[in-house]
Amino acid sequence: MRIGLIAEGGYPYVSGDARLWCDRLVRGLDRHEFDIYALSRSERQEDEGWVPLPAQVSRVRTAPMWSADDDGVVYGRRARRRFAEHYGELADVLCAGGGSGADEASGEASATEADRFGSALYGLAELARDEGGLVGALRSEAAVRALEHACRSRGALRTAREARVPDLLAVAAHLERALRPLSLDWYEDDGLGAVDLCHATSGGSAALPGLLAHHFYGVPLLLTEYGVRLRTHYLAAPDSSSAVRSLLAAFHGALAAETYARAALVTPGNGHARRWQERCGADRAKLRTVYPGMDADRFAEVGESAACADPDSLVWVGRVEPAKDLVSLLHAFAEVRKEEPKTRLRIVGTPAGPEGAAYLGHCRALAAQLFPDEAEGPHRVGDNPVSFEEIGAPDIPNLAAAYASGAVTVLSSVVEGFPIGLVEAMFCGRATVSTDVGAVVEVIGGTGLVVPPRNPRALAEACVALLRDPERRERLGAAARARALELFTVEQNVAAFHGIYLEVVSRTPVRRVILDDTGEPLPFAVPAEAHVPGRWTERPARPTPRNGPPRPPGTPVRATAMPTPEGAR
Repeated sequence: MRIGLIAEGGYPYVSGDARLWCDRLVRGLDRHEFDIYALSRSERQEDEGWVPLPAQVSRVRTAPMWSADDDGVVYGRRARRRFAEHYGELADVLCAGGGSGADEASGEASATEADRFGSALYGLAELARDEGGLVGALRSEAAVRALEHACRSRGALRTAREARVPDLLAVAAHLERALRPLSLDWYEDDGLGAVDLCHATSGGSAALPGLLAHHFYGVPLLLTEYGVRLRTHYLAAPDSSSAVRSLLAAFHGALAAETYARAALVTPGNGHARRWQERCGADRAKLRTVYPGMDADRFAEVGESAACADPDSLVWVGRVEPAKDLVSLLHAFAEVRKEEPKTRLRIVGTPAGPEGAAYLGHCRALAAQLFPDEAEGPHRVGDNPVSFEEIGAPDIPNLAAAYASGAVTVLSSVVEGFPIGLVEAMFCGRATVSTDVGAVVEVIGGTGLVVPPRNPRALAEACVALLRDPERRERLGAAARARALELFTVEQNVAAFHGIYLEVVSRTPVRRVILDDTGEPLPFAVPAEAHVPGRWTERPARPTPRNGPPRPPGTPVRATAMPTPEGAR
């Protein structure tokens, strides 16, 4: 089977999101062939290069999402009219809210808006294919005028009617960036048209090439979302005007709905993402939850021994950023010290960008304020009970050692998708205390303590309860490791996707028929996993050659497009 793996800012780049998951998937399915289609997010990401690729990756095609040169395409009168028609229809849908005001009982208005959005999107894609590009048109004054006309129309929402010229320019610029995949040269017979299945590793712009491959060639689309992109867009750009936020939310909502509707299957990474997808229009019958696969081997030694370097220590491991709410953790630790004065807190991690560096400095200052150096007591002079450390230090050479350095692992986040750090602690057999955010409860499954977010007192009480009960810590840690080995390993992830690939392809009508030397179709020349429609007892009709009479014997075998039978769509 030939898989077109599509990623935005991910695999195969060294700094890509979810690159480890994609790399393990590709290596685990070594009997399949992979074509990688990658959208890069920055010049720096491209300069850092790729991870080593296995032999089953036949080729890699990349395109930047961070910049796009003017394609230099000059539209004629007919092309300009087509662009105005399709872009204007797209703008009308966004200004109407993308169908958000539809009657939930019938859904007729919502379905109509979805059809209009799809018609406009694929109309623009066909225009880009016919004319050689769309970048210049999306940046043109005609695009801004179309947005302005839609915002001033009678059916526009109030927030859209409030849009001013700077708002229109901002929305037009965002749409141009988001729609850059429409201008790529990936949609040919030797590109995405040649794969058996498109697998988009995230929603949003990464799903656009898969949508176009489905539109132009009928290639089935599989969508995986470990973090729902639509949710990210809802939380983005808080400083923008209400008009900009409304129009962009309508666009990304309509794009997500179109992707969910056209995808053969959607695989959320956890129940939290699944609920978001259902709320955003995904059909429940298409959803298959597939947990991320993680490498358990590097945690095996610590997990099997359940050794603890310091039974009086709490450990936090992760990227330092405001969403992790280390401030609440520090205040909770102040309460823990009142009950258990010997307890120490080890914060192990590196800051996530400039914002994370500033947050780390704030946390260091807060720790110095809450726990001034003690001249007397259980600690020597100058020894603060809170330490800020990084992986690679002499006593923390690797990630497993970080979790082994304490008796209880703590997660204090206020925003979390799939808590990878929590799963790592479970592999290490650690007892955990976590806040109830994202997929935490689903991951823990009763093997750890869960408290409300932004509640330092509850966090402190849970930590004290485990610090005072070694037998309970050991029991919870063993149960956590067993659960993680059952649900969150690379092996279960690869096996799940292998089955899903076969399921999707087996339900997809064959799009090509292979001809023999005499021009007769070879029904068994397609992959064994594919479902060939039609009656096997009937002799298939000889297809009419596209270019003249039948090819004489000895000519090479070729592939031709085969019409989709009635009812297959």
